[in-house]
Amino acid sequence: MTTVRRRRLAASLALACLGAAGIATAPAAAAAPTTFIGPFNTVQTLASTVPMNGDVNPYGVAVAPVTKGLLTAGDVLVSNFNNHRNLQGTGSTIVEVSPGGNVSLFASLAPNKLPGACPGGLGLTTALVALSSGFVIVGSLPTKNGSSASMQAGCLIVLDSSGTPVETISGAPINGPWDMTAQDAGSTATLFVTNVLNGTVAASPNVVNGGTVVRIGLSVPAAGPPAVTSETVIGTGLPERTDPSALVVGPTGLGLSSDGTLYVADSLGNRIAAIPGALGVPGPITTVTSGGAVNDPLGLAIAPGGDILTTNGGDGNLVETTPAGKQVAVKMLDTSPAPPGPNGNGTLFGLAVAPDGSGVYFVDDGTNTLNLLH
Repeated sequence: MTTVRRRRLAASLALACLGAAGIATAPAAAAAPTTFIGPFNTVQTLASTVPMNGDVNPYGVAVAPVTKGLLTAGDVLVSNFNNHRNLQGTGSTIVEVSPGGNVSLFASLAPNKLPGACPGGLGLTTALVALSSGFVIVGSLPTKNGSSASMQAGCLIVLDSSGTPVETISGAPINGPWDMTAQDAGSTATLFVTNVLNGTVAASPNVVNGGTVVRIGLSVPAAGPPAVTSETVIGTGLPERTDPSALVVGPTGLGLSSDGTLYVADSLGNRIAAIPGALGVPGPITTVTSGGAVNDPLGLAIAPGGDILTTNGGDGNLVETTPAGKQVAVKMLDTSPAPPGPNGNGTLFGLAVAPDGSGVYFVDDGTNTLNLLH
């Protein structure tokens, strides 16, 4: 599978107390701290994410919050980044998977039938959110032939609850939308989007510190599509680069805490970063944790208690970190052998907490499946 492939650690990391520097230490005599993922020990494959057109490489994951149109509350939406020829940045489908594993096609998009501009076409990324209004928003970072040199700025595509595109959001500052999260207030919503193409192609293959986080305000009327009310860059200077097997590497997963802090999976920085005050006047980007069990973080979600969950591109692990930066739990999600060569394993992108807190949904793009840790 053509996707992010990075070196797997030789051994899985045990669930243990981790020191402030991120180095494993012997378990303390006292009881281990309570963690969200600690009780979960089963990885269950729910379904294949490959639709009839053969799209592969599942990236984005979002849980439907409402039953409307084709959406059923509690179902999981999954976006595909590659087409049937396994070319990155050419996927055009979103599938819907029930908790019981039933699969249906939510959307099949065509670049020449979009209701607005989307420079470069279609390549549906990890940027995927489902709103309580029934609208679904997905990012596109397209290529012509699956190569980094052909990457273009793309857009965000707004779909109604029947999977029909109703508008696009494009132009500066949207430039290679890679992942997304949202605060949903019904009649309004706030999107947070990472962008990975700010100078990346021109600097290839070198690292450029041009990655951004963009905040987009939306007004969601009772009838008609959402309207953009504001666009603000709230984070800059995140490292990004092209990659021969991963297409592009840069800031990926996002999660918004209840106190308004936005957490970012800074892949090349090998850290979880934070932007305080993300809903208002944002503060500077800080580091929550780096190294230790964090090994090239990609997907990111917020646990019910406020801890930060990240999937690793450098191994098959899910890591739980407190807002104070203490890494408190590690679970192996992907147990497939690492492929030979320098890039190892990196099949874990989108993830989402199950609505009742009973587990964590995640995609494995090495097997093209949606899975549940519970």
